[in-house]
Amino acid sequence: MNREDFPLLKTGIIYFDNGATSLKPKAVLNSMNDYYENYGANIHRGDYDASYKASEIYEQTREICRDFIGAASKDEIVFTSGTTDSLNKIIFGFFKQYLKKGDEVLITKAEHASLLLPFMMLEKEIGIHLVYMPLSEEYRLTFESFKNSVTQKTKVVAIAGVSNVVGDHRPLKEIGAYCRENQILFLVDGAQSVPHQATNVLEDHIDFLAFSAHKMLGPTGIGVLYGRKELLKKMIPLEYGGDMNQSFTSLGEVTLKDVPLRLEAGTPPIAEVIGLRSAILYLKEIGMEEIAKQEMYLKKYFLEQVKDLPQIEVYNASVEGGNVIFNIQDVFSQDAAIYLNHFKICTRAGAHCAKALKEELPVQNTVRLSFYFYNTKKEIDTLVAALKKSDTLYDIIL
Repeated sequence: MNREDFPLLKTGIIYFDNGATSLKPKAVLNSMNDYYENYGANIHRGDYDASYKASEIYEQTREICRDFIGAASKDEIVFTSGTTDSLNKIIFGFFKQYLKKGDEVLITKAEHASLLLPFMMLEKEIGIHLVYMPLSEEYRLTFESFKNSVTQKTKVVAIAGVSNVVGDHRPLKEIGAYCRENQILFLVDGAQSVPHQATNVLEDHIDFLAFSAHKMLGPTGIGVLYGRKELLKKMIPLEYGGDMNQSFTSLGEVTLKDVPLRLEAGTPPIAEVIGLRSAILYLKEIGMEEIAKQEMYLKKYFLEQVKDLPQIEVYNASVEGGNVIFNIQDVFSQDAAIYLNHFKICTRAGAHCAKALKEELPVQNTVRLSFYFYNTKKEIDTLVAALKKSDTLYDIIL
């Protein structure tokens, strides 16, 4: 699907590492080059045409992001450097002030380091308590597990929309509705969900959402922080500088701009925001439902091809997400990835930035396949052919 739009595919690589970062279509590359070549000025500052144009497209992107995730206002869209930056701003700029000693945050051991580690720091610093919701036998987070973990001390639920390892789709709508009814704040790491499925923060009652452009066809170095406006207004900026203040004096009198600008200090990554704009428009043209359908089709096809290979152990075959995590019997996961690279097949090996998950999985490290809409059955056939010959693995990589 749309493979001709991705220059890197012309090199002959088979790219199954989309959970780490996605490939970039020509539309994204062209829009960023157009900015640098034809109107590459700063925004919100210059009284001349190039600056006006850059500012206009930058702010248009905010509206396009709002529509893409179903937010109420473009003022609820803050541009950051990525999901990690967004989550740190949310956790240290809002929850550090909101939470008190003894408050509970519901989370799972499957969460990415960018979500789990900041809350671990708050646990040490202010005495909150992290409560790990149990995962099912299939390593899923269920609504029942969430509900059974809630106590009167629960103040926040912080989870990924889709786990970056197991790939399970969390029941966001049900969890969000329960949180809203019980005055619990709901933070979602959307790094693995927003690029692959339709997202609506209002329907899912999400209070904060974070995601990155580079996992959804856009450039690196740009992400989005969504927050309900009344919550964003209570956030303390973690960075101070130009374009986020209205005025200040040497006496320390400082007036900040309203959100979202007060949370975007300094010159932003303008070309990257423009690239994000193009990426979202590209995804919308394909349709998020079609993307999700193609990913599941590819996953089911792969599972069917390897089901009779005794040396391949898959750990999440029954999970609905587009990821596959597996190992080759008696082979270290990184050795398997190096072997597959011999066939120009790109995969991810290791703990996948969710290092606490090893306490739930039967193994510490796995090989991860993360599909996207531009992958094909033919590519999977090449992968399966390589796996069938894996008894020669160490002859090839040593």
